[in-house]
Amino acid sequence: MSSSISSSEERRSETRWRRFLAVLLLATVIPLALVYLFVVLVDPWGMLPLHLPITRVPISTNARYSFPALAIDPEFDAVIVGTSTSRLLRPAVLDAPFHAHFANLAMNAATAWEQERLLLLFARTHPQARALILGLDASWCLAGPDTPRLTGRPFPAWMYGGTRWRGYGQMLSLYAVQEAANQASAALGLKRKHYGVDGYTNFLPPDAAYDPRRVDAIFRSWGHVDNSPAGAAPIDLPYMNGLPSLLGRLPRGAVKLLYLPPITDETMGVAGSRTRASWDRCKQLAIDVAGRTPDSIVLDFAQPDAVTLSHGNFWDPLHYRIGIADRVMQDMAASLGDPHAAAAEFRILAWNRDH
Repeated sequence: MSSSISSSEERRSETRWRRFLAVLLLATVIPLALVYLFVVLVDPWGMLPLHLPITRVPISTNARYSFPALAIDPEFDAVIVGTSTSRLLRPAVLDAPFHAHFANLAMNAATAWEQERLLLLFARTHPQARALILGLDASWCLAGPDTPRLTGRPFPAWMYGGTRWRGYGQMLSLYAVQEAANQASAALGLKRKHYGVDGYTNFLPPDAAYDPRRVDAIFRSWGHVDNSPAGAAPIDLPYMNGLPSLLGRLPRGAVKLLYLPPITDETMGVAGSRTRASWDRCKQLAIDVAGRTPDSIVLDFAQPDAVTLSHGNFWDPLHYRIGIADRVMQDMAASLGDPHAAAAEFRILAWNRDH
């Protein structure tokens, strides 16, 4: 008798455990499924094949996530690619002279490899592209064979190549959940947007807050430039060597404007140094690229002149003030139709366009 009671109790206990585990499983799976459904429907980065028809904005501070959707957006037929030294170029100013609609896809600290991926994505999805502005700063001109492809910032490779269906496997990360919530909040008008709908944002403090003493302190604390002798070894800039092939992905007739953004003269190194030799090599390679690439222009704002020799034109050795950005854009517009449009603050190194 006791054996029968014991067996019955064991069965009841086993049943209770099964029910408990089933409830626990449902309590785990259902919330996860609901969270996943929320994320994929909101699609925080606008890169999934299927999603809710809401207006999305570049929401992530890491532009490597935010900008692929702009790169494939058919609304834009022109792009600005570069690092933070190109972020102040305003599509609203450049659209008219280029007869195009720009998105500014310049990313903080972007490596040349990351910029290549973004430009390739744009080229694949825009066979009728009208223009490219590419900022050739240190990310290109000082990038040797051993330069890392990536920074410490995460890079979502699935957004840049292959099938976008792969993205569904990336949507249960904490970051995706966070950014879906941020995107939903932005759509409801509850959250400030990091970038404009064309990728542009003025990331600098208000110009009225410019403090020369603080800027001088930043210059004094900035890392030293390598002014060691250049030596006889040739300078290898592999990403510059790959530019002709990269630019060849854009259609004939699209303007390819390569420019060296303004940087303070001391960051270019002293004459005879390896740093200065690398900049000089980069400029020569840019000239060679233009010679092999129809519809291309090379502008040099990284030269000793009244802009680059004055700290008062910069917030730090790399980032110029908004007024300088205005002059750069004016000079770009002037260069489109005139190979002799050089002014005090820039030179046209190459001009390969049909008149």
